[in-house]
Amino acid sequence: MSFAEIYNTLQEINAISITVRLILATILGGIIGLERGIKKRPAGMRTYMLVCIGATLVMITNQYLTNIFPYADPARLGAQVISGIGFLGVGTIIITRDRQVRGLTTAAGLWASACMGLAIGIGFYSGALIAMVFIFFVTTVMHRLDTEIIRRSRTMEMYMELTDSSYVYKVLDHLRENDIKVTNMEVMRPKYEKESENTKIALLLLLYLPKRKLHYEVISKLGGFEYVSFIESVD
Repeated sequence: MSFAEIYNTLQEINAISITVRLILATILGGIIGLERGIKKRPAGMRTYMLVCIGATLVMITNQYLTNIFPYADPARLGAQVISGIGFLGVGTIIITRDRQVRGLTTAAGLWASACMGLAIGIGFYSGALIAMVFIFFVTTVMHRLDTEIIRRSRTMEMYMELTDSSYVYKVLDHLRENDIKVTNMEVMRPKYEKESENTKIALLLLLYLPKRKLHYEVISKLGGFEYVSFIESVD
C-alpha cells in the first residue's frame, strides 16, 4: 500500500483511522499532561489524556455525521468543545489567600489540549503534532525563562508574618536603608499562624528593588530577623 493510500485511509472514517486518531490523542495528551503532573499541577496526565481523547472523539463523530447528513454543520460540535472546555479549565483557577491567581497555565493547557484533540479528530495530523511540540515547549522551556525573568524583576511581591505589630516600622526602615521602595502595603491576618507561635500580624508588600538586587537576597536578609516568623515571595 502506497503512502497516498494510507493517508487517504486515515482521512476517512473507518476502524483503522478511528483507532489511530484515538491512540495519537492519548499519546499527545499524555505528553503534555505528564509535564504538568510532574510539577504537581491540578490537572495531570490522565486529565489531559481524557480532554484530548474527548475532543478527538467529538470531531470524529462530527465527521461521521457530515458523511451521513451532507447538510450538517461540520464545525458545530467542535465549536461547542472550544467554548465548553472553559468550564473545566475554570475549576483549576484559584485565588489564594494572599490574592495570587493560580492555575491559569493549567487552564490554558487544557484548552490547548482540547484544540489539539480537535485537529486529530478531523484528521489534521501534522497540525496536531506541530502544536504538541509548541505546547510542550511553552510549558517547559518557557516556564524556566519566565521564572528567571520574574526572579530578576525589579518588582517583587512579598508576604511576611511578624511576632508583633511594633516591628512593622523596623521592616520599613530596613527596606528604606537598602533603597527598596514600598509601593503598596496591606496588613492582614496571619495565614500560617500556629498555637505555639506568637505571630501577631502579617504584611503583603509590593516592592520596587534597586538594580542588581535579586528577590532571594531580600527574602534571605529579612528572614534572618528574629521578629520575622515567616516570609515568602508570592510572585
